[in-house]
Order: sequence, then structure tokens, then C-alpha cells
Amino acid sequence: MIPLRDDNPRRTVPVVNVILIIVNVLMFLWELSLGRNIERALFQVAFIPRHFWAPGHFAAEMTSIFVSMFLHGGLLHLGGNMLYLWIFGDNIEDRLGHFRYLIFYLACGFIATMSHALANPSSSVPSIGASGAIAGVLGAYLILFPHARVLTVIPIVVFITVREIPAIIVLGLWFVLQLFTGVGSVGAVDDTAGGVAYFAHIGGFVAGMLLVFVFGGRRPRPPARREVAYRDFMN
Repeated sequence: MIPLRDDNPRRTVPVVNVILIIVNVLMFLWELSLGRNIERALFQVAFIPRHFWAPGHFAAEMTSIFVSMFLHGGLLHLGGNMLYLWIFGDNIEDRLGHFRYLIFYLACGFIATMSHALANPSSSVPSIGASGAIAGVLGAYLILFPHARVLTVIPIVVFITVREIPAIIVLGLWFVLQLFTGVGSVGAVDDTAGGVAYFAHIGGFVAGMLLVFVFGGRRPRPPARREVAYRDFMN
């Protein structure tokens, strides 16, 4: 299933969400500018679980965790991640506020990467992509807006249909798919394991579901600014 948009209105401009998308796109353009040197560069700057657990690499790999959140392995990888971030991230930023949303996003990405490192400690494959952090956004959206309607493309064999589906179904099915695929990949423990970071998706999603409470996502929305201004004027 491919989400196209949701029917969930926002009350503020998603400044941080837009900046995150722009930074991801700029980093992808930087990757393209490297040409044949891209593979060597990714091994130098991206997060690699095997390096993280090696003695003496901790500090460097901590930095690489956050760099890797803004790197992608191709146009489809980037486009899919940014589509999900654009559709679901604005409402989470609207509820948490700009600064708290940024910290929330980075925290989910960090926990997602740690989940991947724990599940694939011997992997020498660079772990790149915003999907772990975005999975946290999806987890938070499931908690805050389970009944929001999501316009979704649904392929059925050779046919394609478009339907509005509750977010709890769209995001719930997404998580179940990650969970089953991740559990099914357990046992592939050679040094090339972890090419697709399913446990980053799982860890990020669960982190988002929990951290949204820590960051105050369940508190009632404050009144819109213009409504406050109108009441003040009337008083």
C-alpha cells in the first residue's frame, strides 16, 4: 500500500518537517556528486554496526548515527521515505511543537539505529536512511490519530485501486510487515547481514509510540493563535 495524503488538518506550518526533507534531499545530491567515490565515502561516514561494537570506535560511530539518518541508497529509497515524512510528519510536529518534534525525530532515529546494531552486531553493511526516524513518526501518528483517513493506493494482483483507509490499518499493517520480515531475517548473522534494517524500523516505530507520551503528544492541543488573539481583543 502506498499512502498519498491524509485528511488530518494541521494548525501550524511544519517548518521543521520541511527542513528535514530539504536536508535529506541536499545530502542525497551530495551523494550523487561523489560519483564513483560514493561507496568509499559511505563506508567512512555512515553507521556500520560491526565498527560500532569494535573497541575504540564508539565516539566516531555515535556521530555517524546522525549522519546516516540523512543518507539514502537511491532515488526510490529517498522518495519513499520523504513521502511518508511529508504525509505524517506535519501532524506530529503540529502536536509536539517545532523544537520538541526535532528532538523526538532524532531520538527515534537514534533508538532505531541502536535496535539495528543490537540485531545485527556483526554486519559490515553501512546503515543509511531516514526510515528508522520516520518509523518513529509513524508510531506516534498511530497513537495520536488512529482514525485519521489516509488516501492509499492498493495494488490487487494486476489492478490498482485508491481508497481512504483509517491510519490504524495503514500503519498497523506496515508495522506487522516489518515485524514479520524482521523476525524472519533472524539467523542471517554473517558480516553482510542487515542490508535492510527491519529492526531499525521496528525499534523506531515502538520508540515513537512510547516517546510521544514523553514529549507531551497526548496533551490537548492549545487553541489556535488567531482564536486566542480574537478572545483577547473581545476582552
